Amino acid sequence: MTADLVEKTDRYERMLADALAEAETVAPADTPLGQAAAECREMAESYLRDGRHFRADDDPVNALASYSYGYGWLDAGVRFGLFEAPSETDLFTT
Repeated sequence: MTADLVEKTDRYERMLADALAEAETVAPADTPLGQAAAECREMAESYLRDGRHFRADDDPVNALASYSYGYGWLDAGVRFGLFEAPSETDLFTT
């Protein structure tokens, strides 16, 4: 069971980091949607940092939760049209 948790935590960390690298903000920065996009990205980046902190503290359960929440923020931003992702990626639920 522990190996499954470690593998899943590794996978979700990579998935969130890759998603942050791939998602391009399309909402103009000086608009309310642009501000929403910036906040979504900030939340995703914060959860990535938090997850890495939890991993360093040997707490994979909270690390996985952090990566999942961060990914959710970014994925929601893609669904709402705040970010654009390359069509060849399978990182988002679009």
